[in-house]
Amino acid sequence: MTARLELFALPGLPMVRAGDDLPALIEAGLERAGQRLRDRDVVVIAQKIVSKAEGRTVDLADVEPGAHARMLANQVGKDPRIVQVVLSDSAKVVRSRPNLMIMQHRLGFVMANAGVDQSNVAEPDGRQRALLLPLDPDGSAEAIRAGLSSRADVAVIISDSFGRPWRRGTAGVAIGAAGIPSLIDLRGRPDLFGRILEVSIIGFADEIAAAASLLQGQADEAQPVVVVRGLSWQAPPLPVAAVIRPPEEDLFQ
Repeated sequence: MTARLELFALPGLPMVRAGDDLPALIEAGLERAGQRLRDRDVVVIAQKIVSKAEGRTVDLADVEPGAHARMLANQVGKDPRIVQVVLSDSAKVVRSRPNLMIMQHRLGFVMANAGVDQSNVAEPDGRQRALLLPLDPDGSAEAIRAGLSSRADVAVIISDSFGRPWRRGTAGVAIGAAGIPSLIDLRGRPDLFGRILEVSIIGFADEIAAAASLLQGQADEAQPVVVVRGLSWQAPPLPVAAVIRPPEEDLFQ
């Protein structure tokens, strides 16, 4: 049972560009912080720098909106090129209203604008670009974990900020994970009074991502990597892909 947690952000990380070696940047950040990774540390990395390192940017000058994108852009009041990029990375439009599109991403995530983002992606040439989610966030997490494995047996979570139905405000969630259970199933275990739990499944990776987001921030904090230390778990590793609720269990779409 975990009784105490420590979280610290890595200082001085440079602006990440396509092709950058994230494990090497993380190790350099650890050295600047006077820290070393320990077994069972969880390294939480903001999606944005993973996408940048993987070159997941789109130059809007190269985007030609289709008829559907133009129609939807007129309804929501967005740049038709952005709407086309969103549609191209989505399975369907869940809901839309002026200035907002709730999409089912091709990976199954239900999120605003399919995760397509333009904040903090400016380039020196001044061209307008958009940033997409990693192609395979669980695979990205595993690759970063492998790059850090010479230091310690750590887990890696790739985090993003999602809005929530019925509640204002965004919160950190996991979109990729490696070396850690994204879910911990407590069904069948007794509570304090011996009553058997019937429905309790913990979103373990999401809870860690939410804690790390308090340090990562949402604006100009420039702290995209956070180490979480002191966690304990026994469940086997489980990717974030397992978190996506199957259609037959989804009561809200």
